[in-house]
This record gives sequence, structure tokens and C-alpha cells, in this order.
Amino acid sequence: MSKSNYTIIIPSRLHSTRLAQKALLEIGGKPLVIQVVLQAQKTNARIVVATDHQDIANVCKSYNIEYCMTSSEHQSGTDRLAECVEKLGLNCDEIVVNVQGDEPFMSPQIIDDTAQALVKNPEYRMSTSAHLIKHAHEVINPNVVKVVFNAKNKALYFSRAPIPWNRDAWQDYSLNTAQNNAQEALGNMWRHIGVYGFRVGFLKKYPTLPPAQIEKSEMLEQLRALYNGFDIYVCPTDIVPEAGIDTPEDYARAVNKWQEIYNP
Repeated sequence: MSKSNYTIIIPSRLHSTRLAQKALLEIGGKPLVIQVVLQAQKTNARIVVATDHQDIANVCKSYNIEYCMTSSEHQSGTDRLAECVEKLGLNCDEIVVNVQGDEPFMSPQIIDDTAQALVKNPEYRMSTSAHLIKHAHEVINPNVVKVVFNAKNKALYFSRAPIPWNRDAWQDYSLNTAQNNAQEALGNMWRHIGVYGFRVGFLKKYPTLPPAQIEKSEMLEQLRALYNGFDIYVCPTDIVPEAGIDTPEDYARAVNKWQEIYNP
């Protein structure tokens, strides 16, 4: 890993709508938010948990993990990050990476690459990562976000729909059709990985940007940046991380995966 030149902020609110108090659910004998932090500590970055609840703060305190108390009124993780960087007093040219608080299997390499993309490309204010989609069923799954980017790794669009649309491979929008033409159908489809790098100055500005209709329609906050004319650098990777934990089914899957990895 690179020498630490960025800060990881992990937004973690207590009241999740689809999975109650998921930040404190146990996985591998520790609260979920702590496992996310321990995974992120495999980088060399400073790590801060941005939370809205004292229960999460107390857990962080018990593990000697830095935390920042933020408002419970925020509508998004990015808003929470913006408040956090203000309270931490970070300079506008510093880099932070948003690691979701429900992804205990997130690759440290992906986190670091997302940060270093901004170090190496000073013209960008925001970065993220993506990997090629390998399974046809993911293409028509709206929970698998797709991204299209150009030859300079600049994101063109993010969507829950299949993009780019391969007219011949998906002629009848049939999963069977795609599976029978898997190489053609999946050859240029990238799954967006929900890790974001920001320059602090841009992150502070982000909550003031006008929301976009495409953001509201897709329920994808990163589209606000594109709509307002800001570029997002996409880091392609061969690493395929486990999806985050949003539902009871996701939690059961993650517990089983943890056992498979650490207690085979």
C-alpha cells in the first residue's frame, strides 16, 4: 500500500430502514462497523467513523477507534462526510475516501487505488472503482449499479439499468438470451463499486449542488456530480468485493461468507 496520504471516513448511522441497527449487528464476533474499520486498517490511512448515534460512538471508543459525531438529519452519507471533514478541520486539497459502513469485505487495495487515482490525476475532484460484470443475472439486477466510462477513465453515466445496451445480445430483454451470448452480452459491462474518493474542497461543496432529476430517478447520488459538470475518475479493477449488507438476507449471506473465509 502507498504511504498514508488520505483519510478514510466510514459513515455509520444507527437507524437503517431495511435492517434495524445493522451497524451494531455481530459478524465474526464483533459489531459490523468495527469489522469494516478493521478491514480498512489494512491500508495506511487515517480512519474516522462518522456517526449520528452515541451507541455507535461508544462501540468505537471501546475499540480505540476515532469517531466524529454528526447530525441525525443528513439525507445521505455524503452529507455526513461533508460535516465530518469540517469538524476534523481537513484542508481543501486533502483527499478522503468514503467506505460504506456495511461492507466488511471491502478490498483495501480498492480503497487505496481509489485514493491514489486523485493523487495521480489532480484535475479530478472525485473518484470511484468498478469491475467487469461476469454473470448475466447481475445485468438485470437493479441493485447492481453499472457505469460506463471513456478512454480516459472519465465516468459517462451510472445506472441501475443495463448499460451499455447490447442490442443483439439482449434483443428480447431475456436472461436466457444473455446467458446464451454471455461473452458478447457481458464483455463491456462494468459494475460500480460504492467506494468514493473526494478532494475535501469539493466534498464541502457537494451538498450545495442542485439535486438532479436523474439522481432522483435512479436513486444514485453520484449522478449529481455528473449533472453539475464535475468529472468522476473510474478505477478499473480485477477485484470483485462482496456486496454490502442492506437486508436480513444480506446479513445472513455475510455471516456465512465470514465463516467460509475465516473459519473454514
